[in-house]
Parts: sequence; structure tokens; C-alpha cells
Amino acid sequence: MLFISVIAFADKPKTETVKIKTSAICEQCKEIIEKKLTFTKGVVDVDVDLDSKDKITTVIFNPKKTSVEKIKKAITAVGYDADELVADPAGYEQLPGCCKKGGVRE
Repeated sequence: MLFISVIAFADKPKTETVKIKTSAICEQCKEIIEKKLTFTKGVVDVDVDLDSKDKITTVIFNPKKTSVEKIKKAITAVGYDADELVADPAGYEQLPGCCKKGGVRE
């Protein structure tokens, strides 16, 4: 019995955590980023901290299923900067006005 529980524990996938600086501005930005990453393969948990100076997005993920680069690209695809990567223009264009840099709050 002990042997079986050790094997089950050993097969449990390990996770990693990454903190990514984003261009999120408001609660709507938070919702957009969190929704996108929630449906990204390998992402276990995501939290956008709007109270932090750099609007840090913390992502817990399975490195066997995704990578930091893929997570950053998912963020840029919906229109936000992710560390050194600039937002995809098509994604940025789809953002509500309040979510754009220098945008008007609705």
C-alpha cells in the first residue's frame, strides 16, 4: 500500500511559477488576461495584481505542457505587453478603450 502511494506521489507533475510584467490597467484587463491564460494548456493558476506598480501577472504552470515564452505570447495575443514582448497589434486593437495605454476609463 505504501509503495502505491509513493508511486502516485512521484508521478504528480511539478509546477513552476513565473511573474510577468504586463500593461494591464483596470479590472477588465485583469479579466481578459486571466480568462485567456486559464484556457491556455498547462496553466494551473493565474493572478493579475493590479495593485502592484508593474501590474505583475503571476502564473503557475506545468513546464511539460507549456513554457514561459508561450505564456507571454498568449498575453501579447490578447493585446497586452508581457515583459519585453510588445502587444500584438491585432489583439490590442480589439481591447476596450479603457484598456489601451492612455485610454479613457469607461
